[in-house]
Amino acid sequence: MARLYGSEVTRAEIARHVGDMAQIARTKPYRLAEGFEAGTLAVDVSTGTGFQFTVVPDRALDVSSASLGGRSLAWRSAQTDRHPAYYEPAGLGWLRSFPGGLLATCGLLWHGAPTTDEGERLGLHGRVSNTPATNVHWDAGWDGDDYVLSVSGRIREAVVFGANVELRRRVWTRMGESRLFIDDTVENLGFEAAPHMLLYHVNVGFPAVAPDARIVAPSTEARPRDADAAEGGERWDRLDAPTAGYREKCYFHTMRAGRDGAVTAAVINPALDGGVGFGVYVRYRPEQLPFFTQWKMMGEGAYVVGLEPCNALVMGRDVERREGRLQHLEPGERRSYRVEIGAAAGAEALASLEAAAGGGR
Repeated sequence: MARLYGSEVTRAEIARHVGDMAQIARTKPYRLAEGFEAGTLAVDVSTGTGFQFTVVPDRALDVSSASLGGRSLAWRSAQTDRHPAYYEPAGLGWLRSFPGGLLATCGLLWHGAPTTDEGERLGLHGRVSNTPATNVHWDAGWDGDDYVLSVSGRIREAVVFGANVELRRRVWTRMGESRLFIDDTVENLGFEAAPHMLLYHVNVGFPAVAPDARIVAPSTEARPRDADAAEGGERWDRLDAPTAGYREKCYFHTMRAGRDGAVTAAVINPALDGGVGFGVYVRYRPEQLPFFTQWKMMGEGAYVVGLEPCNALVMGRDVERREGRLQHLEPGERRSYRVEIGAAAGAEALASLEAAAGGGR
């Protein structure tokens, strides 16, 4: 049953008040019109709580803009929701079409640093985020007394004489909620084992990211990626004002799952709106995604915290192979993943969120 405007409501009760459910909650498809975005298919989803987000089928059904009550959840880059036709795969070219957004998917065959693995040159973070989906479907309808909103499709990553892997994705939510779910299944459609690396690049931005904010996570270890991250590494959970010349820091976390077996990590700003507070979280299962990378970038304009559940680290596929972490999908094998992303506002909601995240370190 949906909880809407402070009360629990049934389908029959809602039907008496509205002629079209789009008055409260809807999925709205459209195409962007100009510049590098021109022609890009997008779908806006709203749940009736002030929670809204945009799914971009032309970019692997990634989640672009998102907000709760007018407060943005996500950091967005100057690249906008760039059409995948402009993708530059070599080296760091991925950054020229990285919109930020609430979710940018990295994978499916590799992610992380540009490298050469077994003679194959691999650019930053893989191809999937710049791959358009097929069999795209958006929907909004009743499931009992729940009004469910969803966008789904398939993303194929294949090459002649090589891998043939497909991602089936459904992004969905319910009326009356301030969270969304990403349900993914990756299948090897080919006839040889394929390397499989997957990272959910969740990009939290202002106003959750602010000098008064902190990162809350059940982390038992935060291992710095490099010397830049080691400098000030004891403050991995503390944020600063936008800083000129800031050098990004990445930390590899060991997370402690909660009693239900899930991990919740969040950015919480308790001072926003005179102490009302605001937070953004990601929730996942470590048996599906055993690693977690935190990206801390306090630069001017590039002011963002990445909360990134993943099945491999970001040092490069050659490093994953050499260190024995590289996963493979056998022919016909499927792997399923669920990631939940949401927002909270108000002292009570933030206290519940912090408790779910284990109260930090």
